[in-house]
Amino acid sequence: MKIAVIGGGAAGFFAAIHASGMGREVTIFEKSPKLLSKVKVSGGGRCNVTHRPMEISKLIKNYPRGEKFLKRVFRHFSIRDTIKWFESRGVELKVESDGRMFPVSDTSQSIIDVLMAEAKKCKVKILVSTGIKELNPTEKGYELITEKGVFRADAVVIASGGHPKTEGYNFLKSLNHRINSPIPSLFTFNTPGEPIRELMGVAVPDGLVKIEGTKLNYRGPVLITHWGVSGPAVLKLSAFGAEWLHDHQYQARAIINWNASFGENDYQIQLLNYGKDHPNRKVITHPLFDIPSRLWEHFCFKAEIDSTQLYGNLPKKQLNRMVQNLFCYILEVNGKTTFKEEFVTAGGIQLSEVDPESLQSLYHPNLYFSGEVLNIDGITGGFNFQAAWSTGYLAGKSIK
Repeated sequence: MKIAVIGGGAAGFFAAIHASGMGREVTIFEKSPKLLSKVKVSGGGRCNVTHRPMEISKLIKNYPRGEKFLKRVFRHFSIRDTIKWFESRGVELKVESDGRMFPVSDTSQSIIDVLMAEAKKCKVKILVSTGIKELNPTEKGYELITEKGVFRADAVVIASGGHPKTEGYNFLKSLNHRINSPIPSLFTFNTPGEPIRELMGVAVPDGLVKIEGTKLNYRGPVLITHWGVSGPAVLKLSAFGAEWLHDHQYQARAIINWNASFGENDYQIQLLNYGKDHPNRKVITHPLFDIPSRLWEHFCFKAEIDSTQLYGNLPKKQLNRMVQNLFCYILEVNGKTTFKEEFVTAGGIQLSEVDPESLQSLYHPNLYFSGEVLNIDGITGGFNFQAAWSTGYLAGKSIK
């Protein structure tokens, strides 16, 4: 039996490895000259393999698109299965404080090496710089038309990844599967007119970012950059708000609470109490609520609190302005910045046309999908790779 896997990324390799055996001839077709390129750059070159084990009901909440579909996929291959698979092959993983899991080696090459070694052991053939121009069903299987000739296969796994434009899916036209138009997910907010950009590099560990006029919000670290705001809270919010933000041309108002442990009244009470306990301390030189000093100074400036102002006689007007800066800081968002190397898309093959128990097409026998080519995407933290391992495993194992 000849099996073609389209795509030499994480999902493609996992599908190829698990489809092999029993005399099968498995070939990976990769359009670029590089293999596992996202694995290479993920997590700053460390590869965020997966996330700390959690119940499937909690795990699926980290996927803005594909939640119900993945609930059934993860029953076949879970986070614990991922950890076991890599560690049983000599790649020990570690858990960081936020739940992300990386190889102990702190290099993505450890993951690349084990995938390449396993593919070699399974006698998977790999063709690089071999893009698929057309994929056509035939009476006996599938015909793959490439720049290097025509190939035939009895079964095909499509693991070609997400594409920034719909044209990237053109090679699938003859299959008549519906494509959800791709839009960016996981991006930072550009705030070109905001002076806060001068504080680039300043971060808070536990902010809450909301999009005004919606119920969209996310809590976590917030980082100020030279183009606007980023950090896990913003990136994760962008994933859940991808469609809304796209529809609004990335024009929005972001509202930030710089310490999510405090509400509006909490800030006010603590500022007043601090003023009673330390009346002779200068406001500008004594930041509270775990706010970095540079950001605190910026808030003081916006609240018109000068460098000599003491806590003990802080006027009510300035105190209220300070509370607003802390609890309800408004930023005008105008545009986004995506990371091309780690580009994640919302969009892809419509999930209603794929069997979640096998990842086989509902229209074509022996045609399977895995990874980001499906309309599935996760937030940062190892969730996109977990979807790749799980869908790759299930697609490969389902081939009969």
